[in-house]
Amino acid sequence: MEELADLAETLLLSLTLAEKQLPEKLWIIKTLQDLSTSEENCKFMMTAQAPKILCSHMNDVDPSGKLLFCSSEILWNLLEKGSKEEIINQLSNVECVNALKEAFLNLFLRASSHYDRQLRNDILVISTLIAQNPGAPMIETGFAKQLILVATSFEVKSHKPLVKGFKLTYCYEDFEWKKLLFNMLTVLSKDLCTVQLLHEGKVMLALFHYVKPNQKPGVRDWSVAQYEELQLHAIATLATMAPLLVEDYMACQGNTRLLMFLKWCAGNDPFFGQGNSFHGTGGRGNKIAQMHYSLRVLNSVVSLGDAAANLDLCDQGAINQLLSILKSTANNFKEKEDAIVVEIQTDIFLILSALCENNVHRKEIFGWEGVDTLIQFMKMDAKKFYSGLGHNHLLFSTLDCLWCCVIGCTILEDYFLEKEGLFTLLDLLVLNETNVCNLILGILVEFCDNPKTVSHINAWRGEKDQTAANLLINLWRQEEEEMGVKHDKLGRIADIKNPLVGQFQKQQEIIPMPATCPTVAVMDVAKNMRAKIYCLICKLGFENLPGLSAKDFVTLAVIRRYLDFKVGEIWGEVCAELKKEKFYRPVTADQEALQDITEAFENVGMMVLSLQNEMLESKQYQELWEEEKSYAKIQFLHKQKEMVNKSWENLLIRTSNYEALKRANRLQEKSIEESRTKERQHNATFHPTEIKGLNITNPVQSVLFFQVAPGRLATVESSSAELTRGPLTDTELALKKFPIREGAFKKVEEV
Repeated sequence: MEELADLAETLLLSLTLAEKQLPEKLWIIKTLQDLSTSEENCKFMMTAQAPKILCSHMNDVDPSGKLLFCSSEILWNLLEKGSKEEIINQLSNVECVNALKEAFLNLFLRASSHYDRQLRNDILVISTLIAQNPGAPMIETGFAKQLILVATSFEVKSHKPLVKGFKLTYCYEDFEWKKLLFNMLTVLSKDLCTVQLLHEGKVMLALFHYVKPNQKPGVRDWSVAQYEELQLHAIATLATMAPLLVEDYMACQGNTRLLMFLKWCAGNDPFFGQGNSFHGTGGRGNKIAQMHYSLRVLNSVVSLGDAAANLDLCDQGAINQLLSILKSTANNFKEKEDAIVVEIQTDIFLILSALCENNVHRKEIFGWEGVDTLIQFMKMDAKKFYSGLGHNHLLFSTLDCLWCCVIGCTILEDYFLEKEGLFTLLDLLVLNETNVCNLILGILVEFCDNPKTVSHINAWRGEKDQTAANLLINLWRQEEEEMGVKHDKLGRIADIKNPLVGQFQKQQEIIPMPATCPTVAVMDVAKNMRAKIYCLICKLGFENLPGLSAKDFVTLAVIRRYLDFKVGEIWGEVCAELKKEKFYRPVTADQEALQDITEAFENVGMMVLSLQNEMLESKQYQELWEEEKSYAKIQFLHKQKEMVNKSWENLLIRTSNYEALKRANRLQEKSIEESRTKERQHNATFHPTEIKGLNITNPVQSVLFFQVAPGRLATVESSSAELTRGPLTDTELALKKFPIREGAFKKVEEV
């Protein structure tokens, strides 16, 4: 009934009637506090501009302090139950911000009880939410300057009356208040207009107060866990402030402090981190959290590209120190990796990339040790890419470090090739990870400026003896398939005029633009991998590429003409823009030139298509020839088998039938007689072809067979005792000569 009767809205409007009546005003505020627990009542109160009205009465005279407390409670309920954006917009005016500033400063100066400190923190949280609105007048009202002064009053001593006599009590409310002030500094830094105020308030000096190991806490000091949480919060705030206040960062010797702090983080000094806070995740019992946020600060500064800051960092040996941290994290957390360790490694690679880019001297400092570390991280298990711990980001930063820290320094390039780093790159390319392939191809193109690279690429072999050329052509086909480029079933180009155009490019409407603006065809070069693949194959050469099939050669014909087709696309866009601009017609010479250019590029497409047809026909002819060759081999084997079978049958007939044996003998003698010459020379020795008394088909088979080696000795395999005149016990028998006369051996005197 209260919600239906709009009681909350009515009571809110009645506050104006009780401005000078404190008891009635307090009862109305208390009633509104009870009603604000309902979402419906909150909606009615927001409609009646409740935030603005409450702020205007927040600082009215009230000795009990209940008016301020109840007003802040109602604002909290409105923020929780109602529309947060609408409430902040209602509070983002000069009157409300001044009221909050006055309430905060009064509580800051007289906060002596638990109740006052808690109320002070509540007002600060509401002020932080308002400061997130870019339209809030935090600077105009002077609230931002006062907050910065209060936030740095503990670390930077000031003689201003507001903070001159302020002392922290180290209670829990002051601890929360300190963290809220760090958060407020981060929110205020998003408005660039506050940079000057942050400089004047010496915020960098105050934050660097915490970039040091915790000394032994005294009786009146933060506890170990509280100091660690404040330290991590301050360093995280420093990562946001440092890029905005680079001069203050250098004046505070930020690089030196951070490197010394990192040295402590990487050391073996005993430290037992609590890891209880948000920023302390993963830092329980170690210094990982401190290292994590310190490296984040360095990364934010180095990424600015400030020459003085980067030079100062390198002069202090940052490159070698970062490499040692990288190796130690890789060895110490090899078995148990978490997201924080992976992020630390990622930040280190990004810092090294920013420091060494376009500087050969720093690349030499990076040295062989850095190359070995890079190769170690490039060989990470591919299954980790999907672990959710950030290994995909780590791989990106590793490849970026390779591009910036190795390429361009001949010594490191040669060492990288010597350690088979290029093979590792190609192994990563085989994985075909999304967005990684484009980066790897870019690195390979840059590496090809080294004359030793091409031989390494050609020497690489993947699974099933895959070559680099085959891998690149497969990536080209996959890229065109994703783009929707049309091809027939055999891989030939389907559109002679635009053989490289995909579906997205076809759907783009031609819009006349200035000459300085890139067209769709030009942007296509940067959006996909085809240009890099073309450059790589140009380096490898289009002739004598190993391991390619006929389908690969069909695709290679298109790749070879990639640049010509791209130029043809751009000329096509020129003609389309002329038509779009309703240009009547170019002059005759230009018209003829455009027509000749268009026809020339169409002829290139027809030539490529003809070449592809020839390749496919050659493939078909080759397959037919190989098929015929296989059949001929099979036929020859069958014929040989038949001949062996026939020979065996003849042998069986001769051995089982004496008449057949005599017929075979007569045929053999007749053949021998016919083969003799008719005229015989005088004094010629006649050798008979048969040995009498032998009943075999071929008498020549009974002759001694000697296996003669290259030496002077001959080994007798089979002979008869009648021919050798006894056992072969005479070892000098082979040294004697036995001429064959009348079908038998006769011993003669040694020559």
